[in-house]
Amino acid sequence: MEYLKIFNEEKEPIGIASREEVHKKGYWHETFQCWFISKCKDKWFVLLQIRSSNKKDYPNLIDITAAGHIMADEAVVDGVREIQEELGINVKFNELISLGMIDYSVKHKNLIDNELANVFLYKSNHTFDDFTLQKEEVSGIVRIEFSSFYEFCTGMQEEVRIQGFVFNQKHDRVHINRIAKKHEFVPHERSYYETIARRIKEKIEEENEER
Repeated sequence: MEYLKIFNEEKEPIGIASREEVHKKGYWHETFQCWFISKCKDKWFVLLQIRSSNKKDYPNLIDITAAGHIMADEAVVDGVREIQEELGINVKFNELISLGMIDYSVKHKNLIDNELANVFLYKSNHTFDDFTLQKEEVSGIVRIEFSSFYEFCTGMQEEVRIQGFVFNQKHDRVHINRIAKKHEFVPHERSYYETIARRIKEKIEEENEER
């Protein structure tokens, strides 16, 4: 059984609880999130995962590149294991760019998910062929041109073009190049998507200014 550190509304630690109890009672707990971006021909892209059809929550939906819970005996730095486990990409913690902590709260069926999300950005030079997916968790990887993703997250656009690959039920790798609509994305809060998009945009602009 997995155990997580739990926190009160003031983000003060108040103990440890099982993952099941955390989501049943809505305790605040820490998570690790990492968003991949990459640059191709002077255009920035954000890379996202497609959740496995085996997932209990939000199967087959498009989500954060890599994310997971920080266990009770772990520190935030240990969260990088999620990248290796889910995507097969070896990333060191000092290669990540902090986007800060975001309070994230959502209710889904019988689940109350109150997260203190430690959010990071990773500038990736990897090709799609470099990803080795944990198929119980992730069924595909897609990329979206960041300018479109930003408009999508901030409500200026209702759909985006996704490009990448997904493994079908026969475990064959299938190429993707199509339009995706809002219902195909994990329904994180609108404010969460807006905050993420703006913070990534700031880092991209800083990168462009340095060049």
